[in-house]
Amino acid sequence: MSLDQEEISLQEQFEEAIASNDKLIVQDFLNNQNISDVAQLISDNEEYETQIISILSPHRAVSTFKILDVPEQKRIIQSLPPIKTAELLNELPADDRTAFLEELPTGVVRELIKLLNPEERKITLALLGYPEGSVGRLMTPDYIAVYEDWTIAEVLDEVRTEGKHMETIDVIYVINEKGEFVDDLKIKDVILSAPERVISDIIDRRYIALNVHDSQEEANNIFKMNNRVALPVIDDNDILLGIVTIDDVLWVANEEFTENIQKIGGTEALDEPYLEMPLFKLFRKRVGWLIILFLGEMLTATAMGYFEDEITKAIVLALFVPLIISSGGNSGSQASTLIIQAMAMGEVYVADWMRVLKREILSGLLLGAVLGLIGFFRIQVWAQFFPEVYGEHVFAVALTVGCSLVGVVLWGTLSGSMLPLVLKRLGADPATSSAPFVATLVDVTGLVIYFSVAYIFLRGILL
Repeated sequence: MSLDQEEISLQEQFEEAIASNDKLIVQDFLNNQNISDVAQLISDNEEYETQIISILSPHRAVSTFKILDVPEQKRIIQSLPPIKTAELLNELPADDRTAFLEELPTGVVRELIKLLNPEERKITLALLGYPEGSVGRLMTPDYIAVYEDWTIAEVLDEVRTEGKHMETIDVIYVINEKGEFVDDLKIKDVILSAPERVISDIIDRRYIALNVHDSQEEANNIFKMNNRVALPVIDDNDILLGIVTIDDVLWVANEEFTENIQKIGGTEALDEPYLEMPLFKLFRKRVGWLIILFLGEMLTATAMGYFEDEITKAIVLALFVPLIISSGGNSGSQASTLIIQAMAMGEVYVADWMRVLKREILSGLLLGAVLGLIGFFRIQVWAQFFPEVYGEHVFAVALTVGCSLVGVVLWGTLSGSMLPLVLKRLGADPATSSAPFVATLVDVTGLVIYFSVAYIFLRGILL
């Protein structure tokens, strides 16, 4: 059976269960499905999403709710009875609950927090108190902590007692009597150690930890570099506050990647799925950048007007304006996209600007030389068939276009590669140096380079 047939079959089974008007039949059907399939049914059947969540057991409802898109989560919370909403929010892991509440208006958050029990309310308010985008917003207090003077037997007893309530038991966290973080241990090391051994004898006190005020981007890089499933979160006094797990970091990385792609395309980041975002809101997300780019392109017309005399004397120069500015814009867009992606992956940092500059100078010269040679020979060959187009100074025109391409492509490459680094250094988002923005910048400066080179090579000939 194909994947499409399976999906159709699942939908048909769901419709049959709903048509029965028997809550037990619907509940039994949903309990026999994977969580991902239940989430898909919710996405495909918006009119039944609240009913589905209400029928599921608290554990399965939470597991399903966690993987839904934010707009779906918002609709469900708005439609659920207060008792069911309270049950769902209290069962949600603290980090997932905080991530959801971050997406809601302040007034709504205030009302939902009232539904939490005192302990969960305290945890949620603490997490929301950390700066947006910080590790503090990601961490969960659900972890197993033991003291360094405990024996392995005592640790295993703690795991059996508390483990079912924890986010993960893959790693055990060791603290001292002051609550300061000492080290972490893989559960494998605990299981393979003799029961009478003391924790202080098997830890090496070499650990990797996140600070609660670290950025989520930095946490993502640390996870990638160290191949961890979870990392402890400490404050400036080394007090263990919580842990961050790899699933939360992957979610943040995906959100960051999506946001960067949208910004690189020359628009503000969308905070809702494209098809679910109101048209006017989508318009507002796009129009700002288009106005900025349009005003930037108006400078191109200004530059053209400045060189009007040169164009009047040598009409042939106007033929290659689109070629020149598009080549510079393309090279700049290429470079900015590569550098933004490299920075997002942690491959390039602001401190690497000199290395990047040297590489892009060489790249720009090589790329410009290739395009310049193609442009030079294209004019030379074309002149053999259409001599009246270029007149008697074919070689000079070809040399002008070829050298201009080298300069414009080099400038585009340098602009595209350096601008993201400059913005990062100034504390701005590098992704805002989008491909359209770089292309617009290079369009204007490319004309200046082109006509300056033309003045050098054609002065006394055509100019």
